[in-house]
Amino acid sequence: MTLAEFDFPFDPSLVADRPVEPRDRARLLVLPRRGNAPAHQVVTDLPHLLYPGDLLIVNDTKVMPVRLIGRKHPTGGKVDLLLVRDLGDGTWEAMLKGGSRPGLMIKLGVEATATVVDSDSKRTTVRIESATPMHELLQTIGQMPLPPYIKRRPVAEDREWYQTVFARAEGAIAAPTAGLHFTEGLLSALHRRGIGLATVTLHVGPGTFLPVTSKRIDAHRMMPERFEVTPETVAMVERTKAAGRRVVAVGTTVVRALEAAGGPDGTLQAQRGETALFITPGYTFRVVDGLMTNFHLPKTTLIMLVSAFAGTERLRAAYEEAIKERYRFYSYGDAMLIV
Repeated sequence: MTLAEFDFPFDPSLVADRPVEPRDRARLLVLPRRGNAPAHQVVTDLPHLLYPGDLLIVNDTKVMPVRLIGRKHPTGGKVDLLLVRDLGDGTWEAMLKGGSRPGLMIKLGVEATATVVDSDSKRTTVRIESATPMHELLQTIGQMPLPPYIKRRPVAEDREWYQTVFARAEGAIAAPTAGLHFTEGLLSALHRRGIGLATVTLHVGPGTFLPVTSKRIDAHRMMPERFEVTPETVAMVERTKAAGRRVVAVGTTVVRALEAAGGPDGTLQAQRGETALFITPGYTFRVVDGLMTNFHLPKTTLIMLVSAFAGTERLRAAYEEAIKERYRFYSYGDAMLIV
């Protein structure tokens, strides 16, 4: 398939730059997998859109405030630094805006510096030196790494807005955005309805959001991301399947974690490691029966995964409906439920 097949016209005014309050009042486009017309609901309706015994699986990764604004030394030029992965001993894989070369020193406030160790077209490595422990430094001067289509500076509220209520395992540089719609009240309502909740971890990194540039999508290669599926989650999935109920993934990252840990016969194995699984139309889903997801950018790996699950033409029609009805798009936007 070609990249152009995953493009669609879009109104930029639909991009949400902050979530609705409360979060579970976001709109929810319900798309049946078996051909019926989509329905317009809200996220608070979710308990009654699922059956007792169904299992929701969420991503418990926690977003780190890893966006740092610094100044080149000695010229003073501005640098936007995104720390991608901790490589140990104060060294980080990073993404820079503002120019980069080995040896470049970046002042991060009054007590910390970042020095570019290595830089090429594929990767930049920096060494952070600080009198303050790294975790404390990030909490003090770091900003939440909002996606570039949110055209405003991060604010203090983003530390709560851009984090799910089940965030536990620190390590992501972007939020698993479908999970942002959940509140403690919604979780209680799901529990009362008899709907189970389990977790996986996939630390969202550049592999999820880097653009696809090849004209044919089968030439694209995902960057590996760390994930974990625990024995407890495996047991809950097995019980759900045995009872004839559905496993519903909350977000594309959950789909990738579960499918990466699923065998050809559909059995799920507890795993911890890395996955570069790239799901495109034609993929046979082995674990996931339903999907809750936000609306995604065109020509991305995310929309390719959702197209694989819902059907490319069916998803395109659903997006046209969402645009017509002025749903809010992307990270802080509304959601879709495909069951």
